[in-house]
Amino acid sequence: MLFLLTGDVQIGKTRWLEDLCASLQAAGTCVAGVVAPGQWVPRPKGQPGGKHGFDGAGRFEKLGIDNVLLPQGERIEFARRRDLAAEGKAFEEGAQAKAAKLGWAISDTAIAQVNAHFAMLAKWAGIAPADSGANAPATAQAAVDAPAATPLDNDVCPPVAAETAAKTSPLAQTSTGESTAAKAEGNVLAAAPAANETRLAPHAMLVVDELGRLELLRSCGLTNALAILDAGPTPQFPHAIAVVRETLLDEARRRFEPRWGKATVIGPDDAARNLVLETARAAGGAH
Repeated sequence: MLFLLTGDVQIGKTRWLEDLCASLQAAGTCVAGVVAPGQWVPRPKGQPGGKHGFDGAGRFEKLGIDNVLLPQGERIEFARRRDLAAEGKAFEEGAQAKAAKLGWAISDTAIAQVNAHFAMLAKWAGIAPADSGANAPATAQAAVDAPAATPLDNDVCPPVAAETAAKTSPLAQTSTGESTAAKAEGNVLAAAPAANETRLAPHAMLVVDELGRLELLRSCGLTNALAILDAGPTPQFPHAIAVVRETLLDEARRRFEPRWGKATVIGPDDAARNLVLETARAAGGAH
């Protein structure tokens, strides 16, 4: 089953998803993929809320976005707020985000690192990587509806050097000790062994936080996450959760439903949490 987690911005979708992943792990279901917690700081007194992604109460300011790679718990800086990235302080905006004119400045190096992670997950699921052309749509109509794969040699989806991904990916290294994510204050996900140290248990839950304009409108960004989802359910990943903005929900359904069947649209609430946990349990995730 494919769950599409959606809702308005800044309603706590990622925090809810982190808690859900922790509950799935506690129940014995392996969780693999990525979650994208924000980088939040207390809002200075007197500063007006609502301008740059404050939370609903206006007490915190969102400066950036991290990616936590699951199951190993490696944490990387993925994006910075565009006005902060423009200051040039230790963060370089990548060509993909710049070409798409996104509100967030996203690092091409970070995209390559997360893609390397999903490439390994795809390999374990028996799915060809995004650049192989092997994951064709299931039907002729799907071929019309699904966005065409965009070559990486143009300004729509600028290339990232292969050696960049190899150098930055935790999958090209051996993890030792506690992960950065496990050390982070407030992180609810326990660190698991690095993905290259142990194979995933069967019936894992795939998590992709999130699919945005880069992926669903331009076929860029997390292309290997798209490759896994485009393949539909597998013995390794019979179920998946993808975070999608409400404005992109129709695009996600057109792309993925030919392989997955009708997607289940959920919000960050207790009913959805119980549904996902029960679905994972029925799939044999609890050992």
